[in-house]
Amino acid sequence: MLRDEITDATAAAFAGSTVIPDRYVWPDETAGRGSTVVGDEESLKLIPVLDMASLLDGSPEEIAKLGAACRDWGFFQLRNHGVDETVVERVKDSTREFFRLPLEKKKAVGIVKAEDGFQGFGHHFNTSTGKLDWAESLLLGTQPMGHRNMDLWPTELPTFRDGVEKYSLEMTKLKSLLMASMAIDLGIKPETLLDTVQGKIQNIVFHHYPPCRHNADKVIGIPPHTDGLFLTIVLEVDATPGLQVSNGGRWFPVRPLPGSLTVFVGDILEVLTNGRYKSVEHRVLVDAERDRTTIATFQDACVAGMVKPLPELAEVARYISIEKHDYVHRQFQALTERANIVDSLKI
Repeated sequence: MLRDEITDATAAAFAGSTVIPDRYVWPDETAGRGSTVVGDEESLKLIPVLDMASLLDGSPEEIAKLGAACRDWGFFQLRNHGVDETVVERVKDSTREFFRLPLEKKKAVGIVKAEDGFQGFGHHFNTSTGKLDWAESLLLGTQPMGHRNMDLWPTELPTFRDGVEKYSLEMTKLKSLLMASMAIDLGIKPETLLDTVQGKIQNIVFHHYPPCRHNADKVIGIPPHTDGLFLTIVLEVDATPGLQVSNGGRWFPVRPLPGSLTVFVGDILEVLTNGRYKSVEHRVLVDAERDRTTIATFQDACVAGMVKPLPELAEVARYISIEKHDYVHRQFQALTERANIVDSLKI
């Protein structure tokens, strides 16, 4: 599944062409359009919002809210996350500057395939339908050091590399703190969960969704999907809405909250918790007037080289055990076919 490059024709379409190339026009049923979307007011009342400071204090009420969010929604917004604000602003600025570069500068760090996936600049998704997302993305391996391809870390921007390095470390710390609270909710030792991510890869993906001033309802930023790894943490660079999550057969708009992060349960976390936590289907719609930029940090995990339920949570396993290498192969296949990999692992 080789990811498509951003071409001159693509850039022209993103810049405001009145004609949308056919590869960006998604059928309604494939893009998830036509299903029920709740109103903003209802969404605001129901979307789970957690407070990191309360989690760190060990608040039983906040731990319970965390568990409910991961079980019932598969995601939550996180306030008071404690990530260094200077680091956040620097990585935001660097991301904006990267996407403002001329296309040829961005293509200099174009997508390349490696043994553990893809890195570089290009489209995010490529499916068997041949349709493309209305977005440009830069995917970088950030942890551990051996996972990095520094040839794909832009050198045009003097603060980019340092900004990403510091932000990556902040995400590593936050992930560990969240996992400790999850372990309390799950009734297991923190090290049991933390060991699953020890030495595993972390990727950061920078997404830019240009406005589509003509027929924005025909394109999609990212089609409906679940995240295939363990945990995803998303930073909104701007205040442009577009993210929606699926719950109970309806789509809920997720309004960006100033100073917050959005955390998603991934497919591997669902399997590790034996279905106690649920990965969530979500999508990104495109705005007609404003561009949208986000920074998503993806954390991988496994248990002794296997994707399987943790023994402490698997008196009766609900998912098969699969070698991590085979899981990655099946995950890419599922993305290509727009299928749900977790469904294929259920017993």
